[in-house]
Amino acid sequence: MAGREKGGFWVGFAAALFYPVSWIGKRVYTGGENVPREGAALLVMNHVSHMDPAVDAVFVHRQKRVPRFLAKDSVAKAPIFGKIFLGSGGIPVYRGSASAGDSLRAAHQALAEGKVVVIYPEGTITKDPEGWPKRAYTGAARLAIGNDVPVIPVARWGTNEILDFYHKKLRLFPRKTITHAVGEPLDLSEFRGKEPTAPVLREVTDVMMGRITELLAEVRGETPPAKKPVADGE
Repeated sequence: MAGREKGGFWVGFAAALFYPVSWIGKRVYTGGENVPREGAALLVMNHVSHMDPAVDAVFVHRQKRVPRFLAKDSVAKAPIFGKIFLGSGGIPVYRGSASAGDSLRAAHQALAEGKVVVIYPEGTITKDPEGWPKRAYTGAARLAIGNDVPVIPVARWGTNEILDFYHKKLRLFPRKTITHAVGEPLDLSEFRGKEPTAPVLREVTDVMMGRITELLAEVRGETPPAKKPVADGE
């Protein structure tokens, strides 16, 4: 069995900070065995709270892997979290700028080096009042079909019931349950090798988000809406 992946000082620092945050909620993991203990993998996840990166980092770390997050460049510029983010291998996303391509190149390189890359295809926290995923961007699809690595869907739920910055709500008690439901790697073989045209990328994105939404529906015991909220700018 593979041992824990080594992360260095900043990963250890992040763990010391984020593990106590993750203890705010009761932890439930299902399907964690689908995260490979060695080798590259792309984890695609929904996004419902500013608390997500902390608990998601702990979730991946508990699978004995070091997560490399893609996040908006504003995270990298933050006074404290920016140092943690960059020091632990985080990849800033410069959406809509001349540096946008660099973000995906760095992510491609991380996957080529056998790392675990974590991405929120929605690009930001959903503003759907019920917390369902919104229409996602296609950057994750580019990574998924451009690398022959497992693409693993993960639905996480419960952080939104604890921390909601948009509505200035923090609810620590009663203690909430935070669930991570991990699906089996997606079969994207029919798309790999295809020209990454806009229709192909959209189809792959919809496959990924469709499975994440299915997992989320199972966790919540609810039926998702037929129509997704649109992505910003669409």
